[in-house]
Amino acid sequence: MSTEKPTIWIGSDGVTDRLVKEVLKQLEKNEIVKVRMLRSALKAEDAKNIIQKVVQETESSLIDQRGHIFVLYKLRKRKKLREAQKPSGGR
Repeated sequence: MSTEKPTIWIGSDGVTDRLVKEVLKQLEKNEIVKVRMLRSALKAEDAKNIIQKVVQETESSLIDQRGHIFVLYKLRKRKKLREAQKPSGGR
């Protein structure tokens, strides 16, 4: 797991629309985001369910999980567009 610190924290409110929007915003900017689940989030739901919700709602990939911290990856939309617009083959 990278040495970067988590940039998103999931608290007692759990996986909200606001949280999902912030994860998507950071994924679009950096492609990778590190998330920490606080103990207050784990009172209502277990870690697997929280991670699964975030992955599904952001259409991202879980690349690592250790304890209450997990890392998500999603290819940037802009990068996808550039790759789709590249000319194919030679002349």
